[in-house]
Amino acid sequence: MTAFEEMGVLPEIAKAVDEVDWNLPTDVQNEAVPLILGGGDVLMAAETGSGKTGAFCLPILQIVWETLKDLQAGKGAKKSEGSDAPIKLQMSFFDRGSALAVSPDGLTCQSREFKEWHGCRSTKGVQNNGKYYYEAKVTDEGLCRVGWSTLAAALDLGTDKQGFGFGGTGKKSFGKQFDSYGESFGMHDVIGCYLDLDNGIIKFSKNGKDLGNAFNIPPNLRKSAFYAAVVLKNAEMEFNFGSTPFKYPPPNDYVALSKASKENVVNSTITGASLNLPKSSKNAPQAIIIEPSRELAEQTLQCIKNFKKHLKDPEVKELLVIGGTAAKDQIDALRQGVDIIVATPGRLEDLISTGQLSLTQVRFFVLDEADGLLNQGYSELINRIHQQIPKFTADGKRLQMVVCSATLHSFEVKKLAEKLMHFPTWVDLKGEDSVPETVHHVVVRVDPRNDKSWMDNKRHIQTDGVHQRDDIRPSKQTAETLSEAVKILKGQYALQAINQQKMDQGIIFCRTKVDCDNMERFLNSCGPGPNNDRNFYSCVCLHGDRKPQERKANLEKFKRAEVKFLICTDVAARGIDVKGVPYVINVTLPDEKSNYVHRIGRVGRAERMGLAISLVSSVPEKVWYHSNCSSKGRNCYNTNLTDRGGCCIWYNEPQYLADIEDHLNCTIQQVGPDLVIPADEFDGKVVYGEKRKGMGSNYQTHTAQISQTLKELAAIEKKAQSIKSSHLPQPSMIIMACTTCTRDKKKVTQVRGYLSLKDTVLKTLDVFPHDAAERDRACTGE
Repeated sequence: MTAFEEMGVLPEIAKAVDEVDWNLPTDVQNEAVPLILGGGDVLMAAETGSGKTGAFCLPILQIVWETLKDLQAGKGAKKSEGSDAPIKLQMSFFDRGSALAVSPDGLTCQSREFKEWHGCRSTKGVQNNGKYYYEAKVTDEGLCRVGWSTLAAALDLGTDKQGFGFGGTGKKSFGKQFDSYGESFGMHDVIGCYLDLDNGIIKFSKNGKDLGNAFNIPPNLRKSAFYAAVVLKNAEMEFNFGSTPFKYPPPNDYVALSKASKENVVNSTITGASLNLPKSSKNAPQAIIIEPSRELAEQTLQCIKNFKKHLKDPEVKELLVIGGTAAKDQIDALRQGVDIIVATPGRLEDLISTGQLSLTQVRFFVLDEADGLLNQGYSELINRIHQQIPKFTADGKRLQMVVCSATLHSFEVKKLAEKLMHFPTWVDLKGEDSVPETVHHVVVRVDPRNDKSWMDNKRHIQTDGVHQRDDIRPSKQTAETLSEAVKILKGQYALQAINQQKMDQGIIFCRTKVDCDNMERFLNSCGPGPNNDRNFYSCVCLHGDRKPQERKANLEKFKRAEVKFLICTDVAARGIDVKGVPYVINVTLPDEKSNYVHRIGRVGRAERMGLAISLVSSVPEKVWYHSNCSSKGRNCYNTNLTDRGGCCIWYNEPQYLADIEDHLNCTIQQVGPDLVIPADEFDGKVVYGEKRKGMGSNYQTHTAQISQTLKELAAIEKKAQSIKSSHLPQPSMIIMACTTCTRDKKKVTQVRGYLSLKDTVLKTLDVFPHDAAERDRACTGE
């Protein structure tokens, strides 16, 4: 059994994973794969290059295939509410507002909508006679009302004459009449909800304190069925209908709502069946994965193709939906039937709006590099698509969302997740942005006031033209002259970096498309390199103005090492997976400080060492900034500053560098213009692009890695069982105790797995404390 199979991954998929040399799951895969297979919404934050794509592709592919297999076997849809199966008493997945989430057990309701109220009712109600009680606990800050309503009531509890509510402000409400009652309540308070059908009375309690009668049920409602009801505004409440002991038990003449006699119980008629959910159709995929760029979409699609290699009968059909390619081919594929779609936002919206792509069966909605999507202005589009996707499929399966990014902690991503996701689980193995240990990153100061070589360099890089109308003369060192000098020196320093480090492969990041084109021409004009190597400066460009086919072809050339350098804008800073790239040159620091980590994260992947060099101007540099440009920079020559209606700004790189260092909480090492990197723990001990000594496993498979350990563990277990001393725990109990230790669960989980398990058992067999307090101290080294 492989490590991936141990997480519940199908053997066929695990075999394909093994064939691409993924012997062990990464940390993010180890955490996220079981969560997604288990049906949960997941937020992933992890270092770039940590395997996030595989973390969602693996479980989604498996569930899609299993669903197709069930349909093929004729199992059909599972029974949902409204069928002959007994209905469990819980808050309803169907009788609820569009922005209200219900937990899988049906006992917690949550709404993250700030401006609107969203309500929900229980799946069962009571009528005729009897006295009933349930508890509702406030588990998050916000506004809430809780109480009882009929099925005819609006979900906005207490705003019509069919519902009776008690709100956190201390007001009771019925028919839009809000009157003072009892006292206000909030976080951690438990509200008892009483329904007396014998006497026609509704009342409430707070933390066991009876607040007195709140409502007399009108005669016209005495024969109606009443359901537990709640309405929330950016709040969360947890319900207990009596399946577990109440925190504040009611008087003896009241019974728990869940224990109502059968003759008085009424099932809700608002069920999945009553929603008339559409049946499956060929152009209705089960999964939609949205990527911010064509390159990322193509990479994710290839990942799915690799993993489905051994999945046969039925076949999972995937489709790439991106702009710049023939829409007719994509439409034809949709008509033939598609199960998984990987898309960029623009073309996806086109196919949805024209009815070519149906969202009726979407079970997985994935936003990869979510902050990148939001930065490109796709927030409203994502919201529109999410609103159109049914929250339950025809067979009662709930929509699952996965949101992942290397910079998940941005406010915009958190806000989006809170609004769209259903009790998401955080897989946060990264925290705030940080640089992987496998990346050595340095800064080179570019100061034209000290380095005068720009004055007499006859052949230099073509600059971006922002100073074409300025009086640029070496003898006249104005801000404009120094800015032009920086652009020239950066070309020279990039060339010096390539020569000094003898770079055999690298990615060169430029700020604009014009800068990329100029760098490409400059390197191509440099002629043969050392030893008359005509391929020494070979390069290709990757940016938005290049045609899709050219971009794809250029990326493939770079991956196949047919050229040495890939010159690109930040479009390639996210997720472009080229294994073993040893070098990155940042000609200019990125506008967004988080993109610094994305850029330099192109090296140091898969445990291989990498060097990232950033060229930072010591003086302000005037650059293009086409934020309000009607042509988005295409054929634009307006060199005025933006505050004068132009398309240029002054770029203060020292400040950007300070912001990045503050963001990363570190000081980046500075080196001189000669690009000689001082000897440290990286230099002299590793070769950039190769694995650092001591990293990785010498075993080909996980099974081979632990087989001998398992044999030794079996022997230890046998020995332990033969020991007569009653106080000495067996190894299995030691492991169980460790896994329940509350001090450091992540480390314990790692200890429980793989090679260290053997050493843990051996070390603890004779000394492991029996006392729980001593055990906790031993686990933490106190």
